[in-house]
Amino acid sequence: MDKDKYIIVVTMCNKKEIANTICRTLLNKKLVVGCQIYNADSIYRWKDNIDIEKEYRIEFRTKLSKYEEVEKEIRALHDYEVCEISAYEIVCGSKDFLNWIDNNLCE
Repeated sequence: MDKDKYIIVVTMCNKKEIANTICRTLLNKKLVVGCQIYNADSIYRWKDNIDIEKEYRIEFRTKLSKYEEVEKEIRALHDYEVCEISAYEIVCGSKDFLNWIDNNLCE
């Protein structure tokens, strides 16, 4: 596994305050370089029911080498019993954008 890969980590939550706290914490610890919070209408199966909720989708820009620390922090701050924490690779990106990521994460 190439730990230098650039990734976007995703989680969902139903409280804006929690979304903001997660973002600020990860940014302050220099585990991510940027966060985006989007409104989302979620439909999912939970405990044998189909639930419909207003949620916030949060995306974080970082590197694979930081994923485990990012996941640990999200779990510590999140209030869901089971929270989605997933990631996908940034396959291509401008040199300036990727350099920004490199220059703003903790060592």
